[in-house]
Parts: sequence; structure tokens; C-alpha cells
Amino acid sequence: MQKIVITGGNGQLGSELKVLSKLYSQFDWVFTDWQELDLCNLDALETSISSINPQIIINCAAHTAVDKAESEVELSDVLNHQSVAIMARWSFQNNCKFIHVSTDYVFDGNSSIALTEEAATNPINVYGVTKLAGEKACLKNNPDAIIIRTSWVYSSFGNNFVKTMSRLMQERDTLSVVNDQIGSPTYAADLAAAIMTIVAGTKWEAGIFNFSNEGEISWYQFALAIQEIGKFDCDVSGIRGSNYPTPAKRPAFSLLDKSKIKNTYAVLVPDYKVSLAKCMAILES
Repeated sequence: MQKIVITGGNGQLGSELKVLSKLYSQFDWVFTDWQELDLCNLDALETSISSINPQIIINCAAHTAVDKAESEVELSDVLNHQSVAIMARWSFQNNCKFIHVSTDYVFDGNSSIALTEEAATNPINVYGVTKLAGEKACLKNNPDAIIIRTSWVYSSFGNNFVKTMSRLMQERDTLSVVNDQIGSPTYAADLAAAIMTIVAGTKWEAGIFNFSNEGEISWYQFALAIQEIGKFDCDVSGIRGSNYPTPAKRPAFSLLDKSKIKNTYAVLVPDYKVSLAKCMAILES
């Protein structure tokens, strides 16, 4: 029985994989967080992985607090880059499959067409810089690895835009949301399903793949969809990102082209509204 290690096991994606794991009993699942596998302890990381001795590692761990990363540069680099290099190297040396989750924030946001895996990277914040460094280290240390770039992740687990908006729309009469940042949300349950399609399949094609839900929307349009599905009585208006300054700059456009993952792995990519309704139904119940 192949052993799968999930890093970031208590995060949004890790939690969704935990739900899915019940359908994949052919694997021996090991869900880790920093208590079980401390990615910040770089000196002990290889020994810690060796003691678990997995055949598959799915790296869902990251320093994802985009604004905090601007002041926590070292921590961000350790989690998003240096630990990835070590996991990738260990995987390559031990014949272990490695899937690493990355981000649309490796792009600068200056495109106007959906970004393919070959599009030029040029991150504009610390989070994006460290995640891109992690991608490069991953491919250098393990050319057999798979990297999946995703965007705007939400889930019924953890803290995210969908939960925040749902709460605020019930607390407030009016709400302003940024309307000039374009991309597509990702329901973590869909990403987990895509990952398991690859892991449980017979094909392993290394390289970078994009995954998010279908749709091209702004955060404002995303908020309107949340309002519509949740039937929240709140006046939602759109504002420019420049009116809502944050420590980290955000890419204005980071829509991902999903053709490659669909064609290579026959992965299903649901429409964002269909998945949003599913997630909100879970939250409602």
C-alpha cells in the first residue's frame, strides 16, 4: 500500500483531501501539520520525511498570508521555497512522487488573456517571489515533480473570502469590494479531486499545470455571486483596488488557462458558480 503524506493537513486543501481520503482506501494516508512535520526546521526535515517514508508527497503547506509575508520575508522564504527544495530533493532521491501546490501570484497581472503554464512569470509581492523560488527549486531538485498553480482558494474549512463575505453581508447594510482584479476562484474540494485524479491514475506527466474553476470574474463579481446564492440583503458596490491599499500589491489579472491539465489528465473543471453553491450549501448545513 502506497503511503501519501499531506503537508498542511489542517489547511483548506489538506482538509478537503482528508474528506476525499475516505474514497481512496488503497492509500495509507498521513496528514501532517507543523506538529508532525515542521517545515521550518530545515536541518531536520529530510530525517523527518525519512522516518515517515512516503511514496507520494502532496505539499499543501505554504505561508499564504500575502500581506503578512511583506514583513515576514524570512518565514515566507523558508515555507514557500527552502522547505520545498528539500522535499523535492528527498522525493527525487527516494523514488517518491511529489506534487507541489503553487499560485497565480507568480504573475505580475499585466496580461489580458488567460495565462498558460508557459506565460512569463514576474511576481509583484513577497508571497509571489517566494512561491516562484519554490517552483524553480522544485523543478531543479526533482524534474519528475508536478506543480499545480491555483488561485483564490476557498473552502468550507479555514478562513477565506467566501466565509468572510457571507458573515459581513449578514452583519452590514453596505459592502465595498475590489472590482479591478480579475481571475477565477478555486473551490479547494475541486482542486483536491483534481489532485486525486492524477495520484490514482496510471499516468504521471511532470511539469507545471494550472487549476482553478471556470469563469472570468472580479472579486466584486465573486461577492455578488455569494450574495445571490446566500440571499443576503446587503448593498454590494465595486471599488478600485487603489481605494483599498494593502501591504502587498495584487496582480490585476491572473486568470489561469486550464487546457493543459484537462487534456493531460482528463480533469474535470466545474464552473465557479456551481462549486460556490456546493460550498455554501455545506456552510449552511
